[in-house]
Amino acid sequence: MVVGEEAGEVRRFWDRLGLPGLVDVHTHFMPERVLHKVWDYFDTQGPLTGRLEWPITYRREEAERTAILGEFGVRAFTAMLYPHKPGMARWLNGWAADFAGRTPGCLHTATLYPEPGVETYVREAVEAGARVFKAHVQVGGYDPADELLRPAWGVLAEAGIPVVIHCGSGPAPGKHTGPGPIARVMAQHPKLRLIVAHLGMPEYEDFLRLAERYEEMRLDTTMAFTDFTEGFMPFPRQALPLLAGLGDRVLLGSDFPNIPYPYVHQLHALERLDLGEEWLRAVCHDNAALLFEVV
Repeated sequence: MVVGEEAGEVRRFWDRLGLPGLVDVHTHFMPERVLHKVWDYFDTQGPLTGRLEWPITYRREEAERTAILGEFGVRAFTAMLYPHKPGMARWLNGWAADFAGRTPGCLHTATLYPEPGVETYVREAVEAGARVFKAHVQVGGYDPADELLRPAWGVLAEAGIPVVIHCGSGPAPGKHTGPGPIARVMAQHPKLRLIVAHLGMPEYEDFLRLAERYEEMRLDTTMAFTDFTEGFMPFPRQALPLLAGLGDRVLLGSDFPNIPYPYVHQLHALERLDLGEEWLRAVCHDNAALLFEVV
C-alpha cells in the first residue's frame, strides 16, 4: 500500500469515529546515526532472528517520516529515544529538545538511565518543557527499581510527567523485564504516570491487573493485536474484559516507523476487538489528548 492510499484509509478510520485525528504516544524519532543502528539491529540480529523477518515499513528520511504522520492525521506524537549505556541520556535529551522545537505536533520527549546525576538531568529536562519520558528496561538492561532512579521517578511523579516504559518481556525477555520490578516502582511512587508499552507484552494480564491497583498507571497498544504479534505473543482472550474496563487508561501507540506492516493495520487490529466506538475514540485520541492537553 502506497502512503497516499494508506493516508486516506487512516483518515477514514478516525473520521468514522467523529475524531479530529489521532494521538500516538509511541513513535520513534532519534538522531539519524542512532536510528540507523536500530534499523541495522532489526535487519541483522533483531529479537526474533531465526523466527520471522522484521522489515522496517517506513524506512524514510526524517522529514518524510514526520510528513507521513501529518498525512495520517496524527495530531500529536512522541520522539521515543533511549540510552543503552551510561552517559547517553543527557545528550539524547538535548537532541530531543531541539527536534520538538522544530517539529510541529511532537510532544517534547526525554529519557533517563540509572547513573549518577540522573535526578539532575531529569529535572533539567522537565524545566526545559519535556512532556513525556521514555524508558527501555530491555535495551538498557537495568532494573527500573534501581535506587539510582528513585529520586528521578520522584521528580517525574511530582511533576505529573508521563513515562512510556518498555518493561514487558516481549519480544524477548531481559534480566529485569516483567511486572515485578514495575510493581516495586509503583509501590514507591503510586502517583507516577507510567505508561506500559506494548500493553506489557507478553505479561498482558499481569500489567492490566497492576494498572487496576494504581490509578495513574496506563498502557499503550503498540503492536498489540496485530497479525504479526498475535502470531507469537497473542493477547489472552480472557483478559479482554480487563482491557475494556481500563478503557480510559489505554492509549494508542504504534512503534512507527519501526513496524513490519502498514500503520493502518494497528488501527484495524484495535477495531476488530469489537469493544465499541466509545472505547476506540478514547484509545485512539481522547485519553492521550486529555493527558497531554492536546487542543
